[in-house]
Amino acid sequence: MNPKRIGADFLVFSRGFVRNPVGLFFSLVFPIILIGLFGLIFSASSSTTVTVYTENLDHNSPLSVDFLSALNNSTYVHIQVVSPVTGQTFASWLAQQGDSVGMIVPAGFQANYTNQTPVNVTLYTDPSDASSGGIAQFVVTGVANSFNLASSHGSPIIGTTNQQVGSQVFKYIDYLVPGLIGFSILTSPMFALVEISSTYRKDHLFRQLSLTPLTKGEWLTAKILWYIVLTIISAAIMIAVGVFVFGADVGFTVGLLPFLVLGPFFFVSLGMLAGSVSRTPESAAVLGNIITFPMMFLSGTFFPVSSFPPGLQAVAHILPLYYVIDGMNQVMLFHNNTRALLDLGVILIGGVVVFVAAIAAFKWRDE
Repeated sequence: MNPKRIGADFLVFSRGFVRNPVGLFFSLVFPIILIGLFGLIFSASSSTTVTVYTENLDHNSPLSVDFLSALNNSTYVHIQVVSPVTGQTFASWLAQQGDSVGMIVPAGFQANYTNQTPVNVTLYTDPSDASSGGIAQFVVTGVANSFNLASSHGSPIIGTTNQQVGSQVFKYIDYLVPGLIGFSILTSPMFALVEISSTYRKDHLFRQLSLTPLTKGEWLTAKILWYIVLTIISAAIMIAVGVFVFGADVGFTVGLLPFLVLGPFFFVSLGMLAGSVSRTPESAAVLGNIITFPMMFLSGTFFPVSSFPPGLQAVAHILPLYYVIDGMNQVMLFHNNTRALLDLGVILIGGVVVFVAAIAAFKWRDE
C-alpha cells in the first residue's frame, strides 16, 4: 500500500464528510442527544422487584425461613431458594445463569443469632446491573437491622458481606457512555459504507477510480482511518458530556484507544462487505439494517446484557459489538485488563477476517 495515495484519498473523503451536515449530525450530535435523553430518563432509580437467588445453608431453620420471608414481604425483592451449588462457586453459577443478584444464608445462622454472635449473609451483585444490586443491598440491610433491633436492641448481629466486581456501585450513566460510544462505532461507518459501496457501484464511480493508481485496499484503508479519527473525536465529546453534565465516573484512558481503532476497522469493513454483496442500493440498505439493528439493542448499548433473559444473552455473545462495548466497560469501569484483552482479540480476529472478505467481494468493475 502507498501511504501517499491513502493520505490523499483520506483528505478527499474527510472534506466531503465534513461538508455533509447530515453525516456530522449523526456522528457527533445524535449520540450527545441520546446521552441527554437516557441520562434524564434514568437519572432516578425506578422501583422494581429484584429476584434474589438464595442458598439457605442453615437447613431451612425457622429463623432463616423467617428472615427470607421478611425479605419477600418487602415487595422489592423476590427470594428464589435454590439447591446448594456443587462443582463450582455460587458466583460462577450466578454468572452462567445470567442472574445478577444472589445470596447465601450461612450454616449456623439461627444458632449465632440466638447466641447473639455476629453472623453475615453473603450478597452477590453484578456491577453491570447496579440498580438491582442496590435495591437488594438496601432491602437485605433493612431487614437485618430490624432483626437486630428485635433481638439485641440494634446491636450488629446479622450483617452482610458483599461479593462483587469492583469497589463501587456504578450509576446507569456510567454504563451508558461506553454503550453509546459503541453505538457510534457501529452506526456511522456501517450506514455510510453500505450506502457508499452500493451507490458508487451504481453510479460507476468505482469504474472511474479503477483508472487511477489507487488500489482497493488503499481506498478502504483511507475510509477506516477517517472513521477512527471521527470515533476518537466523538468518544471524547461523549465522555466530556457524561462526566461534566451527568457526573459519570468514566475517563478517556489509554486502554480505550485500541477499541476506538479496531471497532471502526471492523465495522467499516463489515459495511463495505454488506454493500459489495448487495445488488442494488435498496437491498444494501435493507441488509445493513438487518445487520445493524439487532446489535444496537442486544449488545449492551442501552441496557446491561446481564439483565437480559438467558436466550438473549446467548445471542448477545455472538454479536461483534458486544465485545467492543464489553471491552470498553472493562477498561473504563472495572479495570479488568485480562478480559479486555480477550474482547480485543475477538474484535481483531473478526476484523481481519471481515476486511479480507470485503476486499475479495469489493470489485472496481462489475463483471
